[in-house]
Amino acid sequence: MFNKIDKQILKIALPSIISNITIPLLGLIDIAIVGHMGNVVYIGAVSVGSMIFNLIYWLFTFLRMGTSGLTSQSLGQRNLSEVTSVLLRSFTIAQGLALAIILTQQPLRQLLIFFIAPKADVMPYVDTYFNIVVWGAPAVLGINSLTGWFVGMQNTRIPMAVSIIQNVTNIVASLSLVYGLHMKIEGVATGTVIAQYAGLLTALFLLRKHYTRLIPYYQRNKVFIKVGILKFFSINKDIFLRTLCLVFTNLYFTSTGARLGTVILSANAVIMQLYLLFSYIMDGFAYAGEALGGRLYGAHNVRGFRKMVRRLFGWTLVLTAAYTLLYIVGSMDFIKLLTDEEPVLQATRNYIYWAWVVPAAGAAAFIWDGIFIGTTATKGMLISAFFSTAGFLAICLLTKPIIGNHGLWLAMIAYLALRGIIQTFIYLKSEKYKFNV
Repeated sequence: MFNKIDKQILKIALPSIISNITIPLLGLIDIAIVGHMGNVVYIGAVSVGSMIFNLIYWLFTFLRMGTSGLTSQSLGQRNLSEVTSVLLRSFTIAQGLALAIILTQQPLRQLLIFFIAPKADVMPYVDTYFNIVVWGAPAVLGINSLTGWFVGMQNTRIPMAVSIIQNVTNIVASLSLVYGLHMKIEGVATGTVIAQYAGLLTALFLLRKHYTRLIPYYQRNKVFIKVGILKFFSINKDIFLRTLCLVFTNLYFTSTGARLGTVILSANAVIMQLYLLFSYIMDGFAYAGEALGGRLYGAHNVRGFRKMVRRLFGWTLVLTAAYTLLYIVGSMDFIKLLTDEEPVLQATRNYIYWAWVVPAAGAAAFIWDGIFIGTTATKGMLISAFFSTAGFLAICLLTKPIIGNHGLWLAMIAYLALRGIIQTFIYLKSEKYKFNV
């Protein structure tokens, strides 16, 4: 039977899981539409363009994470004045960063294209896609900020609704522009931007509908108070640097696999989809750690906090076992849904067992990330990410020359496991200090 904490965890986790599952649909919809335009360069252009914006916006995930932790703690302290201040502070900073992206769009585009190095034939279409989609930055960063605030307020249903509306709008807008108005890459890009602003307007509408009761707690002079700004940027600096470590690891994994050949690159890419499937579920429980952990921590509810941590890891144990069994039994059947290229399938069979240990290696890091965000213990996240990345790089450099792609996967599994192990030690060391007992 589920106890009270379990019900609270699932209330937050399940809508978050649905939201996570819908996120990849935005990119898949665009690929599906351009895939029927009769020219392969359109697919390449959208793929490169999407990669550029994924890299940009990934670096700004601190807006969601930092806002979530600060909001949930303020809620636990029943400090509703600070709850409203965090919302306005975060959203204003998000819009300032979006403006910076728009103002620096050309050098930013050139820098990222230099690193990605797409083929010359897709470049004109990449430019077209980028020059349109970049104007969605205020919407994307605004949604990040609002999502973090909603999660901190223990409400993941609104972000779920925003994700669903974004996807429906993207389908309708892109299909209408491409097939109704006979636009090409411009139609897909414009449809994406329309969907992004539809998501932002939905979030703002639901914010007004459900949280007007907080207006009396608004204190203008507290929104940009120095101590609040310094705390916001201190927390988000750690998250930003931690994200850089994650970006580096993923880019290095991909680029190193590419140097081993196209078949190995493709095999690694399809195996990595199994990790993404696991991450969609675990992120939902990480959100529960953010929301509940921050609120209980803010309320100094030591007993409730520790019980929540135990129950989260109970769920993690069950999900890890289920996913491991599922991957051992059916991972190759799933891979065959993604590709029917025999060389890729053969290569995948040689490395698929690395995917079997991904759930066990990576599960703890998801939960600790959520708990550390909720308690704003972001320094611990940065430390674990830094040393795990260093471990990944060392193992890769030592083993890849000897065992090839197996060495690359060994390094990735070690990286995932190290993050969870280091965060466990940090938690055990600092728990007594955090709660003053």
